[in-house]
Amino acid sequence: MKATTEPLCRLVRFAAIDDYALSGLLYEPRRRTQRVIVWLHGTGGASIFDSRRTNLLAAEFTRRGFAFFPFNNRGAHLMRRNGGMAYERIRDCVPDIDGALRELRRRGYRDVTLVGHSTGANKIAVYDHRKPRNTVKRYVLLAGGDDTGLTREQLGDRRFRAALARARARKNDESLVPPALSPLPMSWRSWYDMNNPDGDYNVFPFGEVIRRRRISRRPLFRYVRAIRKKTLVVYGEHDEYCYGDVSRCVSILADALGPKPNFELAIMEGADHGFSGREGEVAALIGDWIDS
Repeated sequence: MKATTEPLCRLVRFAAIDDYALSGLLYEPRRRTQRVIVWLHGTGGASIFDSRRTNLLAAEFTRRGFAFFPFNNRGAHLMRRNGGMAYERIRDCVPDIDGALRELRRRGYRDVTLVGHSTGANKIAVYDHRKPRNTVKRYVLLAGGDDTGLTREQLGDRRFRAALARARARKNDESLVPPALSPLPMSWRSWYDMNNPDGDYNVFPFGEVIRRRRISRRPLFRYVRAIRKKTLVVYGEHDEYCYGDVSRCVSILADALGPKPNFELAIMEGADHGFSGREGEVAALIGDWIDS
């Protein structure tokens, strides 16, 4: 697909259920439809407005007859007034997603596919856990990450446990952690939320299995295993955040899920964590799966 693809869209400003102001882009196909794909971006300063993939995905989805609604949740960018990655907690995704769904229902959309990339995949699992009786028809989890385990890898076990104890004592503190704990600006509250092994964030604890050393007390992959909706999981063959072994991570997830007929797992050959240069293929894969 050409990088210059610029499908038409409209800017949609809407409110989360708790009245937090959010914005997204609504791309609509020529023929009216009730089917919409909602996109949740990852963390680390992400924004759907700054991402090259937004237009590329939109072009393929609308060509296939789907509306496409990527939006910036309150964790977009690094720091902004009352928001950004530095201050977000992952459970904040619940009112954000519910606000997006309310806006789309108001516009006549009834068949919703929720797609989350990177931390967006973790957010879908958290959303499903906290709102299991939601109106979404199906989920797509793209390259869900083990942020907790990767922080432990970066710091080492001793430093990680010391930092976690310090963060636990300051778990409501919005001042920023030192750069030694996070190269990106992050409050103590958000750092603890991301790295608490027993918290919401620890959805894909691949590292605990690979390193054979538990850091959490709760059942591994508990949020994903509880999903009852039709779900597609996709990782890139060269995902940079899968401990150098994507196949093993996907195998670990498959073992954790067991024989769940509502799940389909796939690895995209040659793709990285962001599916760079493969956006059209990812969109085609999702579209085919929805129609299957």
